[in-house]
Amino acid sequence: MTRTYRVTITRKAGLSDPEGATTRKALLDLGFSDIGTVSFGRIITVEVDAPDPASGVSIVEQMCAKLLANPVMEHFTIEDVA
Repeated sequence: MTRTYRVTITRKAGLSDPEGATTRKALLDLGFSDIGTVSFGRIITVEVDAPDPASGVSIVEQMCAKLLANPVMEHFTIEDVA
């Protein structure tokens, strides 16, 4: 059965986020003064043939560990969306 998973990848806490810092500065320059932290991340949608949701999550976790995310710098979450 084909299932769809949404992987959200963000930087680990405490690591610099140059894109977020640049965007925050630009927003401040545009007059948005109530801005806190701005962070960038990625969302990846993956379809997987798996017999059940848990097996699909396991497969996607392996994908994240091997290619989709950098475990040294990034954290990821997996959501079963279908």
